[in-house]
Amino acid sequence: MSDSMPSAGIPRWKRIVFKPSGEALAGPAGRGLDGDTLEKTALEIIELRQNLGVDVAVVVGGGNFWRGRTGSLTGMDASQSDHIGMLGTVMNALALQDALERCGQDTRVQSAIEMPRIAEPYIRRRAMRHLEKGRVVIFAAGTGNPYFTTDTAAALRAAEIEADVLIKGTHSGVDGVYSADPRTDATATKYEEVGYMEVMTKNLKVMDATAIAFCRDNGIPIVVFDMSDPGSLRSILMGERVGTIIRDL
Repeated sequence: MSDSMPSAGIPRWKRIVFKPSGEALAGPAGRGLDGDTLEKTALEIIELRQNLGVDVAVVVGGGNFWRGRTGSLTGMDASQSDHIGMLGTVMNALALQDALERCGQDTRVQSAIEMPRIAEPYIRRRAMRHLEKGRVVIFAAGTGNPYFTTDTAAALRAAEIEADVLIKGTHSGVDGVYSADPRTDATATKYEEVGYMEVMTKNLKVMDATAIAFCRDNGIPIVVFDMSDPGSLRSILMGERVGTIIRDL
């Protein structure tokens, strides 16, 4: 579906990948999990699935449990550190699944690392079938490989399941893409729209460069927004000016 303005009452995209940061699921504490935040996130996802008829897949980060190369900075092997981070995303996926299902939404977790007792293995065709049946699919464990971020996993899954857009929720109170960090630079200006190449050449630090380049090559627009603002996901789908959209200009 086109990313132009939608017709009245019709969402602008039919199938999305939603990428909440792990820290966003931690709520005010910034670590671990926050029950109220999980419930609010679940209800916003359910609004899209049940009221707007949008297919929703979720790729969860794990920064609330393990931040990137935290371990490698103290001498831990980088691959080992990344695998610990993947396990953090599985914990977040299971917690979000529980929140969704307690609110009445049928859900499946698929993990890139096989854990048959708690999640399905990632199988593209099965994931798409779940979406067609109205289920929310949560992708865990990133790509299953070290050295790749969950941003890249989100871009990859978006292409694989033929999503129309990748929507990235931030946790820091920054409501989109800025020319500089607005928390430290008073002159920073917000982009309503920005091109993939500008994000990469100016190193705007929205997502890692691999994810940006992958979305550019596959024609997948990216929306960056602040998850702490209630109702933002619906507003984005209904074409309101929320956050920043990254696409070919």
